Amino acid sequence: MIPVILSGGNGSRLWPLSRQAYPKQFLPLVGEQSMLQETLCRLPVDDAESPVVVANDEHRFIVKEQLEAIGRKPLSILLEPFGRNTAPAVAMAAIEVARKDPKAIMLVLPADHAIEDVDAFQRAVAQGQDAARSGGLVLFGITPTRPETGYGYIAAGQSGEAPGAARPVSRFIEKPDAEKAAALLSAGGYYWNSGMFMFRADSYLAELKKHSPDIYDTCLLAARSLERDMDFTRIPSEIFEHCPDDSIDYAVMEKTSKALLVPMDAGWSDVGSWSTIWDVTEKDENANAILGDACLEDSDNCLVHTSDKLVAMLGVKDLVVVDTKDALMVAHKDKVQDVKKLVKRLNGDQRSETRTHRQVYRPWGSYDSIDMGNRFQVKRISVKPGEKLSLQKHHHRAEHWIIVKGTAEVTRDEETFLLSENESTYIPIGAVHRLFNPGCIPLELIEVQSGAYLGEDDIERLDDRYGRAAPTPDVEEEQIPVMSEKV
Repeated sequence: MIPVILSGGNGSRLWPLSRQAYPKQFLPLVGEQSMLQETLCRLPVDDAESPVVVANDEHRFIVKEQLEAIGRKPLSILLEPFGRNTAPAVAMAAIEVARKDPKAIMLVLPADHAIEDVDAFQRAVAQGQDAARSGGLVLFGITPTRPETGYGYIAAGQSGEAPGAARPVSRFIEKPDAEKAAALLSAGGYYWNSGMFMFRADSYLAELKKHSPDIYDTCLLAARSLERDMDFTRIPSEIFEHCPDDSIDYAVMEKTSKALLVPMDAGWSDVGSWSTIWDVTEKDENANAILGDACLEDSDNCLVHTSDKLVAMLGVKDLVVVDTKDALMVAHKDKVQDVKKLVKRLNGDQRSETRTHRQVYRPWGSYDSIDMGNRFQVKRISVKPGEKLSLQKHHHRAEHWIIVKGTAEVTRDEETFLLSENESTYIPIGAVHRLFNPGCIPLELIEVQSGAYLGEDDIERLDDRYGRAAPTPDVEEEQIPVMSEKV
């Protein structure tokens, strides 16, 4: 069984914590690990092989770093140049899997789900394997616990076998209103559509070709021009841009006669809004969910998320308060589904707070812009052990570096030298320079920039170990398995 992890999306309803450059699937929202890492760590150890991760090109180094942190080597990291919804994403993954074995079972999982009962999740996965092995397209239906209006529903017949066995899907129901949701819950036999699937690679491709041939043909054409770049596999944008934008539900599952449902009762939730975070977080005696340093007095039914400062609340109820280094959001709990409206408005105002955090992550570490004024900017930079920044120069700014922790190897034009704690150096405008951490602990320094222009695009990269200097990647020619009529 090959896990296919869908790690695209921006999670705009979880702003200001989730942002375009560092969205929710990479954040530790419901545990100590990120949601991507938790998704991989709950897989059955004996059955799951190396995963295929489908991600946005912009997030490639975050994915790689988070996989390495939990010791998972992927079969492939597929990079989408832009999102085209789940049907094309799964198709590209299926073609990658088919290179290895067309009959391999794929377990398709979004990277942003929370599951409380891992054993129940693994039992449901085991139940689905026989049906998938026989050519069925399995989806996992969540046993509903309330009349939820935020999920689609699935009606399924009885299997006549064990209670958890796969059963035929009779129909799909769009997200209902409150009255209809209550009626579905009361009637029984209906399940929430989890967005988790299991099938053989060739089975999915065959049904996609039958029901959505435009997606199938475009993805097959794109797969013949994949670019292998370091640890990543890039989907060509000039082909992928012509692919229809459609979900796996609409493109395949609602049309195929091979759809089967396996019930799952595992404490599942789609972490799509701040109200969901409140649902899955431990609460105090007044039903307040507190994540971070907060003091609540005479307050009820609130969610507080803070990582940088104390948040104090007095005499309020039903509020969501999310505090980050550069943004504060206060919302009524009943309105958190509309946070994306705020994000849309901020995007219209061209605010950077929807795209990046104040602390920005790079493959070599991170930087935090701690102060800014007319013609100057101050950053705190952290470089991971053994990592180095690109060999570069700036045309509009000079820099002072002050080492506060660790050891730095500095290249400046023709000289290379070491700096230790409390030592500093100056990088003039136009000087070719590089920063390297040769030590075994993180290197931390304060960088003071000064000049007429301080934007991040004032970087001319001359050499970069992470492939960001825009070299032409080596294209590895691979023979794609011929998709026979059986496929």
